[in-house]
Amino acid sequence: MMRNYLKHYINGEWVDSTGSETEVVVNPATEEVIGNISLGTKEDLDKAVQAARDAFPAFSQTTKEERVEMLENIAKEYENRKDEIIETITDELGSPLEISEKVHFMMGYNHFSQAAESLKKFSFTEDHGGHTRVKESIGVSGLITPWNFPTNQTSTKIASAFAAGSPVILKPAEQTPFAAIILAEIFDKVGVPKGAFNLVNGSGSVIGDGISSHPGIDFVSFTGSGATGEKIMKNASETIKKVALELGGKSPLVILDDANVEDAAKAAVSHIATNSGQVCSAATRTLIPSSMKEEFEQAMKKALEDFPVGDPREGNYVGPLVSKKQWDTVQSYIEKGMEEGATLLVGGSGKPEGLDLGYYTKPTIFTDVDNQMVIAQEEIFGPVMTVITYDTVEEAIQISNDTIYGLAGYVYGKDPETLRKVASSIRAGRVKVNDAEADFSSPFGGFKQSGIGREWGDFGIEEYLEVKTILGYPS
Repeated sequence: MMRNYLKHYINGEWVDSTGSETEVVVNPATEEVIGNISLGTKEDLDKAVQAARDAFPAFSQTTKEERVEMLENIAKEYENRKDEIIETITDELGSPLEISEKVHFMMGYNHFSQAAESLKKFSFTEDHGGHTRVKESIGVSGLITPWNFPTNQTSTKIASAFAAGSPVILKPAEQTPFAAIILAEIFDKVGVPKGAFNLVNGSGSVIGDGISSHPGIDFVSFTGSGATGEKIMKNASETIKKVALELGGKSPLVILDDANVEDAAKAAVSHIATNSGQVCSAATRTLIPSSMKEEFEQAMKKALEDFPVGDPREGNYVGPLVSKKQWDTVQSYIEKGMEEGATLLVGGSGKPEGLDLGYYTKPTIFTDVDNQMVIAQEEIFGPVMTVITYDTVEEAIQISNDTIYGLAGYVYGKDPETLRKVASSIRAGRVKVNDAEADFSSPFGGFKQSGIGREWGDFGIEEYLEVKTILGYPS
């Protein structure tokens, strides 16, 4: 099905762009064009910002109960569009149908549902005796989201902004715009106030830069690369606007010497297999005791058999990378790893056998990796794992933290005291112990160059608020 969406959603209506430039959207599994979007202009963005500014006074003053009801209605209508959302993500991202449902669809749903639950318990006014603290909407928020999770990052940002009473302008990634367009249709159907949500498709150089430098935007929330995050901070500094950044990662998975080798190996492989390794918080450095090396390597090779690569509509677990550009990037890192002298355990350069069409790459595992190698320090964003050995727990912690990133960390084993020691020592915003389940009320964000600020739950709502102190409130 060809999707042609040449309009933007501004002030509660689908409107034509003021420009005529368009861009094709490609299915990465087939390399076929599946649709077109309009590339917005500065004028389109100005209209959206004005609509959001006009909506702000009324939207920021809606009651908590009204916003809870709105978020719950969004979650219900989002669920009604389940099949279409799954199909769309599979087409535009190349995500296997099972992942599109269990990961992409569910994460979007959980963020809207959790925002409603967090909002019910959220206090916007606190009495502190000598003064009162009031939390008020920060103003107009510009949201810039990446292609790797077309519902997750959009939904967590939008849900938190709506909970806080902040009108938004969303610029989704050009590679995966259609899931965001479905969100706009959902908001329209449930009656989100005009101007509270605006969607402008476009390029990073025009709409992305435009959002981060626009004097009419009070706050920018961005998920993406470190280089773009740096540019957003520079742009935002010109008008002293607040920014929240969720950037890259090179997260460690520390396997302890008492771990079940087969289970730990499967956990490690799942990180590069899920979403084709295109996950900012994925563990892409697996740290194992030197004594476990040979056994663990064999277990990883066996575990990979449970994650077949291929057509996302035919029951495979690993689909293609999102684009030719991303495929080329991942290939360059695989070649770099071989040049650096790492041992290629499985995978390697080129496409998997029999998959000539589509941006498929071989899940690749390097062993005998030194943490100073490029493949151990830079984010690859594909199905590539580096395996590093350690001799003591202290050494494992040191290697884990020897990175500019600090988005996530993982530790796998049995001894509670050692698990606690490693989990508390990893310098990252989120550390997962063994197979702990996701908690959508928990804060998500990074240390160091992995970002600024937190998303999800009540911390997510806080990002879209300013604190006002009132002294001498009449009783």
